[in-house]
Amino acid sequence: MEIKGPLSGITVVDLTRVLAGPYCTLLLADLGARIIKVEQPEIGDDSRNFGPFENGKSIYFASINRHKESIAIDLKSTEGKAQLHALLEKADVLTENFRAGTMEKLGFGWETLHAQYPRLIFASTSGFGQTGPYSHRPSYDMVAQAMGGIMSLTGHPGGPPTRVGSSIGDITAGIFTAMGVNTALFHRERTGEGTMVDVSMLDSQVAILENMIPRYHISGEIPGPIGARHPTITPFAALEVKDGYIVIAAGNDAIFARLCMAMGREELISNPFFLTNPKRTEHEPALKDELEVTLKTKTAQEWLDIFEKADVPCSPINNVAQVMDDPQVNARNMIVEADDPTIGPLKMSGNPVKFSAFEDPTKRNPAPNLDEDGKKLRSEFKIKS
Repeated sequence: MEIKGPLSGITVVDLTRVLAGPYCTLLLADLGARIIKVEQPEIGDDSRNFGPFENGKSIYFASINRHKESIAIDLKSTEGKAQLHALLEKADVLTENFRAGTMEKLGFGWETLHAQYPRLIFASTSGFGQTGPYSHRPSYDMVAQAMGGIMSLTGHPGGPPTRVGSSIGDITAGIFTAMGVNTALFHRERTGEGTMVDVSMLDSQVAILENMIPRYHISGEIPGPIGARHPTITPFAALEVKDGYIVIAAGNDAIFARLCMAMGREELISNPFFLTNPKRTEHEPALKDELEVTLKTKTAQEWLDIFEKADVPCSPINNVAQVMDDPQVNARNMIVEADDPTIGPLKMSGNPVKFSAFEDPTKRNPAPNLDEDGKKLRSEFKIKS
């Protein structure tokens, strides 16, 4: 099955493995690009050995490498180098996520390839980028989250360091790389010139620190973990109800007033401690206590129904099973399926980018077995074995 999208006709030679790079090429595949995944013979992508497994095949690998083609090439051998060049002759993009300097050692550095393939876009995703004192270091998601500051902001005050539950160190780098590839393609369309895209996992974590850097710069106070509330907007938090917690996000004074009226607590609107958002944030513990006294009298669903009618932003705190059953998530086709011949039907996250000009199919091609497409690709690209 072919996915048509704005990148249809674009061929990506993908040397990446594990998560950051493969997540980038997953996004490009969902946008219509053809992804030719080059893997090490016999071993393949490291994540083929990451659990959980179903019938001997990694679910981890299958969820990130759907809709790609696999060819096994030994990049250290003379024959393998020639095979990669055969692919690059017809490629638009090369993606890699080796440690800085590895591609140069293999004879495929940016300067070398740019001279030979001037229209080729070279996209590199690495732990620390191609420059700087850390560029030689290895990295994983946990390292990026720790060094980039996000772990210092996650969790509850006084608690141990807490990793964000999703691998955002890898995933944000993959998203930024995909963005870089798309803008590089646009640049090439205008100029005919291929460019290098250099994305660092550490840089990507710093980029998503939101307003933490300017806040520290102005105040001199180092931000820390504050649980499930917002540091500067109140109430904007997970609050306790009769049977658990819900999220309430009152982002301005008008919403706060609607919240109070819906709860039957109109007196809080004129309370001098709560008149403005800065005041509410200053007195957050007191406001939380006042709200939860009332919130604990009804269940989560009762309050969610009340707040929806009052136009107050709110939500349940869904687990993964509830996300998969959510009618809005399903209406947006955010749970798609691949019929894997080894695993069977496998559900996974869909493509969040929707286009008026292209369909968003509910089915995806499964992740390939190692070298599954090797014979076909060798014939198509006239690769000598």
